[in-house]
Amino acid sequence: MTASNSTTNHPFAFEVGKNALHKTRIVPLDIAQPLLENEVLLKVDKFALTANNISYGITGAALGYWQFFPCDLAADRALWGRLPVMGFADVIESNCCDIQVGERVWGFMPMASHVKIQAGKVSKTGFTDISPCRDGLAPLYSRFDRVTQNLSYSVKNEDYDILLRGLFTTSWLVDDFMFDHEYFGAQQYLITSASSKTSIALAFSIKQRGERPAIAITSEANLSFVSSLGCYDHVVSYADIHTLDSSVASILVDMAGGQSTLSAVHQHFADNLRYSCRIGVTQHTDVNLNNSFSIDNLPGAKPEFFFAPTQLQKRSAQWGAAVTMAQVSRSMLAYIDFCRASISIDLTTNLNDLNAVYQRILAGTADASVGHIICVTAN
Repeated sequence: MTASNSTTNHPFAFEVGKNALHKTRIVPLDIAQPLLENEVLLKVDKFALTANNISYGITGAALGYWQFFPCDLAADRALWGRLPVMGFADVIESNCCDIQVGERVWGFMPMASHVKIQAGKVSKTGFTDISPCRDGLAPLYSRFDRVTQNLSYSVKNEDYDILLRGLFTTSWLVDDFMFDHEYFGAQQYLITSASSKTSIALAFSIKQRGERPAIAITSEANLSFVSSLGCYDHVVSYADIHTLDSSVASILVDMAGGQSTLSAVHQHFADNLRYSCRIGVTQHTDVNLNNSFSIDNLPGAKPEFFFAPTQLQKRSAQWGAAVTMAQVSRSMLAYIDFCRASISIDLTTNLNDLNAVYQRILAGTADASVGHIICVTAN
């Protein structure tokens, strides 16, 4: 890691190499400039760091994640980027009459001490960043929730909230999407990278619905942990995919994203793979996003990326946005209670350790039973 500002007592941003995610640096932020009309300055308090954030980096160019928080210098933007994370922040300056200093918000943040946004679509429950860099991006990821208006918010749940809410929402929507399509005629789920928190959230949602079993596919090292969770009906290692009953019509939810794993499942289940849903990229060393590796020639259903905002927009139109999010929130509170027994929280309060935590998650060596929370204001 290189550092333009080695002390963390000043405004900073943590940046990663867009084409080499292991390269990182800390750069200073200039937050002294006066706010323009409707601009708001947020002080990031804490954020969660998971394998899901690594997936944002791997698919950043293809899915637009690098656009959310571009580097300050245009000359840097080709090589360096700021990964989005879920976090809590406090309003410390506001030039928007409807947003007050001292408000606490939840939403997509950069790995940084501060973020300046242009507020729009202000409502009782939150507001949206309408900065030009957000053009064409999913509105869901540009929204900041006011915690005082969130009936499911509690201080004691903050760490689990930022660790789990974003990925739980995605998993809840995957389960809802499959239910909505009558499981494409499949009788079971196959979930790769089963130890990832997004996969666990999906398995929990599937278990709560109780209509289909979920088969976990995970690394040898995580077999014991995944088996202990109790939300999967069966657990196998990547090496044992061939032992699964290929005659059972199945849905693949691929959180791993590795070419070898994807190919192994498709080859084994062939035409009995009724839907192939791509979400995560935890096996990022086995991915080449510029090469489909003959994806069109894989047997079974053609792999398709799942875009959570599409299903959320559909349900919001059918049920109303408030009703939809209330359902997600109720389910998530039950999931937080479930996770307290199996996932502990590790608080990083010294930002000099941020790069070490990031590198472990990037390398896939972080303990699956631990959730990492980075406390920015502790410094």
